[in-house]
Amino acid sequence: MRIAHLSDLHLTRGPLAAQPAAALADAIARLLAVEPRPDCVVITGDLADTGHPDEYATLRAILRRCPLPVHLLPGNHDDPAAMIARFGDTSYLGNGVSPAYTVDYPQATLVIANSWVQGSPAGCLGPGQLAWIDQVLAARPDVPAFVCLHHPPVPVGIPFLDGMILDDAAALAAVVRKHPHVVRVLAGHVHRDASALFAGTLMATAPSTFRQAALRLHDAEPPGYVAEPAGFLLHLLDGTRCVTHSVAVSHAAAVRAF
Repeated sequence: MRIAHLSDLHLTRGPLAAQPAAALADAIARLLAVEPRPDCVVITGDLADTGHPDEYATLRAILRRCPLPVHLLPGNHDDPAAMIARFGDTSYLGNGVSPAYTVDYPQATLVIANSWVQGSPAGCLGPGQLAWIDQVLAARPDVPAFVCLHHPPVPVGIPFLDGMILDDAAALAAVVRKHPHVVRVLAGHVHRDASALFAGTLMATAPSTFRQAALRLHDAEPPGYVAEPAGFLLHLLDGTRCVTHSVAVSHAAAVRAF
């Protein structure tokens, strides 16, 4: 099974809308050029820049041209209610009306979690959702699982961003550690490709399809953005073995496939 992992689209409105929308279209064109194509796409939050309904309308218009299954979850810039209004009862939210849901493929279980907290750049899952994740993982113990959320549960070494990761990371680790069939924890939020061991598995954050955060390691000032390639991750699952590739996207050179 092949899973394309995108993140941090930051679609917006007004005079600045064209660039992130074109960047997402380029990323989709690149992943559709992979041979064989991915089986599905997971986008780990910050779909919109302000959570305005028009931003989700733009996203839906772009995704309508993608022939692959796409699974969405909210980030701190999103508005889950606006997401549900635009995508509820569609396959983009698992044919339900919740930003937390599961997708059961024959080869893998995708646990799509919601770490959004109103008014906070940091994330939290909460006891109820953690219990739900535990229950979902226990239901298919022989099938590899991916736990997907926006906020990474591990510091990435950029002090400013490490101040706004998942607040209840230790509680999530306690759940994941009970389920050795979790092959990856997928996250976004940091606008960089980063990975770290977490609770007996590997956490991987996808780069932004739009703009990348600077690697500011020496102080807690906002890192700003740098002219590094946009991209996405490609997770290749072969039985219980998972390999992750980082795929760069050149906005100038991408060939549109749709």
